[in-house]
Amino acid sequence: MAKYERRISGDFDIVLEKIKDGILEASASASLEDESRFSSEETMCAVQVYERYSAFGNNRVSLTVTLFKSSEEMIVSGITSGGSQAVFMKINTVGEETFLEVFRKTVDSI
Repeated sequence: MAKYERRISGDFDIVLEKIKDGILEASASASLEDESRFSSEETMCAVQVYERYSAFGNNRVSLTVTLFKSSEEMIVSGITSGGSQAVFMKINTVGEETFLEVFRKTVDSI
């Protein structure tokens, strides 16, 4: 499992759309599996789960993206999972790390 988190600024919906576009455009096999959104007067939260095929590991990896906004602060988090073929420990994390790098580059370009 790999993780990248960062405080960012901007319009919540535009940031979320840029993240989605960046992830889906980076890989032909990437897909948005599902998403959920919550909001109240002061906060907004979106959770998205992406999946893509990792040729290196010959398997699929997932990326969970959470975008949270409270008043003037916005935080984005990406956590990858999957890809390992071992039973008791992770031995192949290349697919996860590559997927997370796509997310990191996307967020850093916003």
